[in-house]
Amino acid sequence: MTGKRLHPQARSAIRAQNRVPLTRDTIDEARRGMVAATAVEVGEGPPVRSVTDVDAGGVPARFYRDADDAPVLVYAHGGGWVLGDLETHDGLCRRIVHDSGWSVLAVDYRRAPEHPYPAAVDDVERALTWLPPGPVAVGGDSAGGLLAVVAARHAGRPIAAQVLICPALDPAMTYPDLDEFGLHRDEMAFFWSAFAPDGLPEQADPMRMDVTGMPPALVILAELDVLVTEGERYADRLADAVAVRYQGLNHNFPRKLAIFDAAGLAVAQIAAFLRTRASAP
Repeated sequence: MTGKRLHPQARSAIRAQNRVPLTRDTIDEARRGMVAATAVEVGEGPPVRSVTDVDAGGVPARFYRDADDAPVLVYAHGGGWVLGDLETHDGLCRRIVHDSGWSVLAVDYRRAPEHPYPAAVDDVERALTWLPPGPVAVGGDSAGGLLAVVAARHAGRPIAAQVLICPALDPAMTYPDLDEFGLHRDEMAFFWSAFAPDGLPEQADPMRMDVTGMPPALVILAELDVLVTEGERYADRLADAVAVRYQGLNHNFPRKLAIFDAAGLAVAQIAAFLRTRASAP
């Protein structure tokens, strides 16, 4: 797509990126590379009063709390359902807690291709049921966005909000005519084939599922991300949603708090949105 200008910070980040061509044989290398890049891209994040690794109903998770009675955001990390873990998203989770006043339960869900759909969805849903009654929201970045949406659809409890960051929501991969800045179409094809080799049923496909009664959503998007339009299409399907495009930026910039000035702005927007939902049932 012509006429789109990449932000200088995004250009520098892409130049520094060590992109490993994804195949079944390079998954371990790609996983290690994402973890190794976290210190430079994300940083440590602000201090949080309590950070505890927990067993959330049989699912490993990390609980971040500044107050015992705070509402809880159940968070699913990105990484194409294949990469990423609690460490790659530790700084982001800390920043959300610090800025919003909410607690965060980060779910260490089972990853593909070793554990394809519905394993990751089941893990996020199980973590939701582990929490006691009280205000709960769901959130996730990139691939974690889909897990959050499906968990919200099938939760056996009220969900106060959805927080979606550059979410991967369209298994049909109907991408816009856009140059590839950071996240490539071939990578998404690999991720989808690893996660859902037999496709997704309608009830797990955000583009086809019944969204009646779904909770309010904030959808943070990057203008130069191949996933940008599917996030907007999902928001358009909801009765209560705000989708925000950050201009000149590429996929999942909010996680990279040590690189992008706009990452802090995006998290501040997420925090403000969560505060408005803190008293929701």
